[in-house]
Amino acid sequence: MSGGRGITRRGFVAGAAAALAAPDPSAAAATVSRAAVVDWALVETSLALEVAPLAAVELVLYRRLVVEPAVPAGVIDLGLRGSIDFELLASTRPDRIYRSNFSAWAAAQLERIAPVRDLTIFRRGEKPFARAEEAMRAMAADYGVPARAEAYIAATATELLRLSRALERWTDRPVLIANLGDARHFRTFGEDSMFGEVAARLGFRNAWGPRTSYSATAPVGIEALAGMPEAIVVLVGPIPPEARQALPASALWQAMPQVAAGRVLTIDPVNAFGGLPAGRRFARLFAEALERRA
Repeated sequence: MSGGRGITRRGFVAGAAAALAAPDPSAAAATVSRAAVVDWALVETSLALEVAPLAAVELVLYRRLVVEPAVPAGVIDLGLRGSIDFELLASTRPDRIYRSNFSAWAAAQLERIAPVRDLTIFRRGEKPFARAEEAMRAMAADYGVPARAEAYIAATATELLRLSRALERWTDRPVLIANLGDARHFRTFGEDSMFGEVAARLGFRNAWGPRTSYSATAPVGIEALAGMPEAIVVLVGPIPPEARQALPASALWQAMPQVAAGRVLTIDPVNAFGGLPAGRRFARLFAEALERRA
């Protein structure tokens, strides 16, 4: 063609080459670089993938109760999980917000700020471990680091297998996993909890069995321990100060067979509704507590 009004063969080839060399806009849009996270299990998951979120919720308490992975100082604290600071969240201009069913109450407000992805791990009647793996893979895909998810999942499986072999001599006894509410009541975690599923992968039967609703049952009276005399009791911290002070002098507590036999273990805080990092932390602390008792 002539007159400058058409596309020459040379121009067509040059244009095609330039198009092929240019970044794919859809691929770029699929990679999240400014994530806000309003669920602790997903905060753990993001950090385990070596991606610090731009903003997350209730970080002072996270550092006390979840502990690891550690949150970098630069992550913006969006306030309480049950009272998210939406104005502050909007000001951070995230390109994706990650939530779970625990923040379903805020879905409409969150969706007005940025695209939202629901990566719920805990659902009634379902075990959480596989869902935690799915959540990690989903976040890693969004971040453009899928290999990190596969490496972490594989390392988790290897660690649990190693610990199961190390703890085999104790697995003849069931385990009761609980948080103390006060000196007379506890919350126990069943087979459908992260703690319960990790304990099963370590080779332990759950003394409470399937009798939980949505991972845990509470409140349960201390006297219920008498019905599980052979169990190892694992108390997941923190222990309320009132209970810590009262239990040594409690005749009821001292009469429980696990207490009398020295089969009560206390471990540092772990996120009861956490992801794979919480599962690994629980396994490690449980194993260390058993080894100290040996």
